[in-house]
This record gives sequence, C-alpha cells and structure tokens, in this order.
Amino acid sequence: MLNYLWAFMILAGILWGAFHGTMSQVTQGALESAKEAVSLCITMLGVMSLWTGILEIGQRAGLIGQIAGKMKPVLRFLFPNLPEGHPAGDAIATNVIANVLGLGWAATPAGLKAMEELAKLEEERRREGAGKGAAGFGLPAVPKGMASNEMCTFLIINISSLQLIPVNMIAYRSQYGSVNPAAVVGPAIVATAVSTIAAVVFCKIMDRKRRI
Repeated sequence: MLNYLWAFMILAGILWGAFHGTMSQVTQGALESAKEAVSLCITMLGVMSLWTGILEIGQRAGLIGQIAGKMKPVLRFLFPNLPEGHPAGDAIATNVIANVLGLGWAATPAGLKAMEELAKLEEERRREGAGKGAAGFGLPAVPKGMASNEMCTFLIINISSLQLIPVNMIAYRSQYGSVNPAAVVGPAIVATAVSTIAAVVFCKIMDRKRRI
C-alpha cells in the first residue's frame, strides 16, 4: 500500500511540474533530496554504529543480562503465560532496553529474535495439544498462522516504545541544524510514557476479554 502511495505522490509532483512549467525545479529538488538522503544515512549510520556497539559491549559484559534480570517482574506482568527462563524473555528484555535508549534500529534484531522464539513456543504448545491453553489459564489454542497473545502484546509494547533517550531523534535534529537538539527529550519521555501506559492497559483489557 505504501508503495502505491509513494508512487502516486511522485507521479503527482511530476505532472504538476510538467503542467506548470517547473520541471527544472522538480529535477533540482530530486537531486538535492538524493544528496541530503545520502548525507543523513551516513550520519545515522555513525550514530547507530556507536550505540549498537555500546549495546553489544554491555551485552558481552553481562550488563544487559543484569538489567534483563531486574526486568523479570515487569515481563511476568506483561507476559504471564511465558515460561520461566524461556529464550524469548531475554530477547524481549533486550528489545525493550534498546527502545528505552531510543535505539530503534538496534532493537529490531532483538525484536525479530523474540518473535521467532514466541513462534517456536506456540508451535510447542500446539504439538503438546494444549487445548486447555497455556499455563492452565483455560485459553483456547492458537491456530497455526495466527499471532499468539504474547506476540500481540510484544508487538504493541514494541510499537509504543517507551524512550528515555531518543537518540535517533536527537541525531535527526542535529543533522538539520537544530539549536538545541536535546530539547525533544522531555516531550519524548512524556509522549512515549503515555503511549506505553495506554498499550499496557489495552493489552490487559483484551487479555481479560479473551479469558472470559
């Protein structure tokens, strides 16, 4: 759908320029935008490499594991049916930590790993014929090809993305000449905190409805 939308916008711009005799400006704008896109990608590559490296160092030093351990009560609250010590828990914790630091790109691999582990967990439940549902809560078995409750919850929490340090946004603002790139920190914390609270409330309401 987005491909069609972008194609329509590009075509509309070209036709508008053609009918109004401003094709030279359209061409100049396309060239300048391409140059700016390359420059922005190089800047963001440096920022992403720096923070992803820091995240990797923290993971190898055991810091991420310690933080993930502290997050167990939160994960237990959000994912009550997730078995203790399941690999998906570590991946989810890493994803949340990366999002809190504003490293959306660094959070993506952990998010994909979490979804992969959750899919394996659901496959194990289906093989065991867990018609009574996970952990004895009487939940119906999820058919193959359908997202489980844990998958939906994780996706919503990932999208809401609580951020204490919006690194990417600060880098964007710095790239475009903002006088105070870090001024967005306060509003970002408030906005993402509200969205995360709304996400948690929604997940809990839907989970309760599913059990009834």
